[in-house]
Amino acid sequence: VNTVEKLYPQLIPNLSTCRSPQGMMGPVVKTYWARVMGIDPKNIFFVSVMPCTAKKAECKREQLKRDGGYDVDVVLTAREYGRFLHSRGVTQDVWDALPDMNFDDPLASGTGAAQLFGATGGVMEAALRTAYEIATGKPLAGIVYAPVRGLAGIKEATVDVGGLPLRIAVASGTKNVRQLVDDILAGKRMYEFVEI
Repeated sequence: VNTVEKLYPQLIPNLSTCRSPQGMMGPVVKTYWARVMGIDPKNIFFVSVMPCTAKKAECKREQLKRDGGYDVDVVLTAREYGRFLHSRGVTQDVWDALPDMNFDDPLASGTGAAQLFGATGGVMEAALRTAYEIATGKPLAGIVYAPVRGLAGIKEATVDVGGLPLRIAVASGTKNVRQLVDDILAGKRMYEFVEI
């Protein structure tokens, strides 16, 4: 969002109105979950562990503030979290010895689409799967999606969604984002859905 606001303001109307996963979970925890658990939201300190340093700036956006505080209080990168664990004596051996357990389930259910959010290209895949099922009443089976998963550069694919071919792209990293957006604006590339 910051890159679009600073470098491509003409594209702001094309941005999704959805918040990022951390931007969604913070207010859910500080409103719904706090109410269900009987906890004053002022006593909740919400920490996100994220792979991207841009999430640090995101959590301090004024739009993500409520009742004088932020929905997400602090963001640690995965590397910072790893260093924190190491400083507390949590080595690989200690980690490997932890018993398997279920994830915390504050909303009483989880979906496969929700699990996709954490991987590059996952938000797009979750959106495509959900939109297809809403439109057709059937789950999207056999989606050929591997070309846009992972972190390398710019990835493109065409996905058949109920007979409608959708051109999609995923870009990872500032250099690749700029290249992709510049190519789109120059008419060199065209997509129905882009995830950055």
